[in-house]
Amino acid sequence: MTDLRHRLNAFVKLGSFFKEYCKYAKNKTQLDDNQYAWFVKFDEILELAGHHNGWFTPENILFSLESWAELLTPSGLENWLSAYELKKSRPKTVALIMAGNIPLVGFHDFISALITGNRVLVKLSSNDKVLLPFIAQYLIEIEPLLKDQISFSEGKLEHFDAVIATGSDNTSRYFEHYFGKKPNIIRRNRNSVAILSGHETKDELTALGEDIFRYYGLGCRSVSKLFVPIDYNFDTLFKALYPYNSIIEQLKYANNYDYNKAVYLMSLYKILENGFLMLKEDKNYASPIATVFYEFYESPEELKIRLANEKNRIQCLVAKGFMADEVPFGQTQKPSLTDYADNIDTVDFLLKI
Repeated sequence: MTDLRHRLNAFVKLGSFFKEYCKYAKNKTQLDDNQYAWFVKFDEILELAGHHNGWFTPENILFSLESWAELLTPSGLENWLSAYELKKSRPKTVALIMAGNIPLVGFHDFISALITGNRVLVKLSSNDKVLLPFIAQYLIEIEPLLKDQISFSEGKLEHFDAVIATGSDNTSRYFEHYFGKKPNIIRRNRNSVAILSGHETKDELTALGEDIFRYYGLGCRSVSKLFVPIDYNFDTLFKALYPYNSIIEQLKYANNYDYNKAVYLMSLYKILENGFLMLKEDKNYASPIATVFYEFYESPEELKIRLANEKNRIQCLVAKGFMADEVPFGQTQKPSLTDYADNIDTVDFLLKI
């Protein structure tokens, strides 16, 4: 088992690698031969990831890498881990069942398991099969002691002590059946919401577009539902979101836009739309691609009670001065290391297995 210092150092180096690669990817600057060789390989991996999953555009993959680069620093890691007692213990094998909806969606679980001294047995989603193995290869290159800590499985998962599985409400029942006897974290469907008062600035509403459109709205941290006051002026919102209009040029997004619009029209649903986003009044949280649901509210206090009662369905709550634990406009897709999925402290779980 590698000691904590080696593990931390490996992830700091990985953060630097992400940062330098993103700079390289944007201007293709020449670097030293060893680093350049890794960057060329990463170019190939990004292209391959896009072939496997059309939602994994270079822009979105680089956004994910840049976000992780900001977190994987000495101070970032030390601040995160200062709340825990990372005592030496016999390492366990933790099975990680990954989702594949956005690039590196399970990377926090991967880091958490390794940094607490455990081995990881990773089962990848068919939608995201190339990014993490490449990153694992780089980690092992810079810290060979991690070689025995990381493995991937394509078949039935066996010989593990605990499991962290990310999926849907449907797959969670399957996970609970097969893994319920082991220590586990089993994640289900969650969505993110925004509460608007009607007094937001144009800049705040434009920032909300980042929460809506980043990763094409496919992540649990993507805003898929708005709560707005009676007589809310949607024209103000549409004008503020106009800078994101180029998203309709992405073929898969455009196809979803056209399909969902046709379904709504044939079903005689009333929708508001601006050519690249549809708004539909709906009580559900999970909206289709290119659509955001909305509901009107009369009483902020009643809405707070409802949201508190339905907190297990909500990942992020975007607002300004509405309630505790809200996320500022434009920040849902940049979680900190302490922003745990489903609000379950992964590190604490791993330290107790």
